[in-house]
Amino acid sequence: MTLMKERKADHIEICANEKVTQDHCYWDDIRLIHEALPDVNSDDIDLGATVLGKRLRFPFIVTAITGGFPGAKKINANIAEACADLGAGMGVGSQRAAVENVDKESYAVIKDFDVPLIIGNMGAPQLVPQKRKKAFTDDDIGGAMDLISADVMAIHLNFLQEVAQPEGDTNSYGCFDAIRSIARKYPIIVKETGAGISPKTAKRLSGIGVKGIDIAGMGGTSFSMVEMHRAIAKKDHIRGSIGRTFSDWGIPSPVSLMSVSKDIPVIASGGIMNGLHAASSIALGACCAGAANLILKDAMVSADAVKKRLTMIREEMKATMLLTGSADIRGLASAKYVVLGRTKEWMDQI
Repeated sequence: MTLMKERKADHIEICANEKVTQDHCYWDDIRLIHEALPDVNSDDIDLGATVLGKRLRFPFIVTAITGGFPGAKKINANIAEACADLGAGMGVGSQRAAVENVDKESYAVIKDFDVPLIIGNMGAPQLVPQKRKKAFTDDDIGGAMDLISADVMAIHLNFLQEVAQPEGDTNSYGCFDAIRSIARKYPIIVKETGAGISPKTAKRLSGIGVKGIDIAGMGGTSFSMVEMHRAIAKKDHIRGSIGRTFSDWGIPSPVSLMSVSKDIPVIASGGIMNGLHAASSIALGACCAGAANLILKDAMVSADAVKKRLTMIREEMKATMLLTGSADIRGLASAKYVVLGRTKEWMDQI
């Protein structure tokens, strides 16, 4: 198995079997105000939403999980089948492997299903030269999109992961200019991978043609912790220590969501564990919610298991809408809420 395939397989095994999240769930600090007399028929509640120009039957995306190693094809096929059946969006894992001709079929399988919103994935570190590695070209981005018939390409910002990774790419100089250049040619969003997006970064991105951002804040999978496990197994004590030290680094997801400008669409991911969290993110200003690790174990089993998980999330969102008197997603976006605990402490100071 190549180093890249081994790394991707390691990520799936660690995320499925090890503790890679912080103890506090920041989404639980968001409390929607109960409406005792909602005046809404639950059967008539409309969860439909337009996200990045595509109509979803409910505003949820299974965000980037995997690709590029033999076990990824089954995972992506199961997710794609479920998302197609339920009308949710789907993102694939980093397509760096596909650009380097590693197991392209594990990504291309998504085209076998009618997923309403398909999001590609390329790392910002691959857009600039790294040690002994050339930067990917615009044509590489286009080829990655064509491979899965992507509607949008996500450029992911994963420098926390890279700095803790034994073989990490840590040059970020020039990434902003590269993103701006790509945005002139392709529809792209910019996605964090577990550390959140600050107001400053969101403002910079909103003016260069980016179609949206996925804040992917702290509170979900910590790739610093994922790489810590890998580094320890490889007896790389320095990277293991870095991974441990920065295991709770980042901006909590609801804090990032509430603090960034809504001049461009914002996807809320990072620690979403149920439909109440997803609905809360809409009330806080997101156009859509997303999750990855929440779906992973089901995706390793079957498409039916993923469908059951997504159905539960959808029905919990619907229940939240009834209990807030929201007949549709626009109504949910206007629902009242309070902010408690650690999230309020963050909001008082950010």
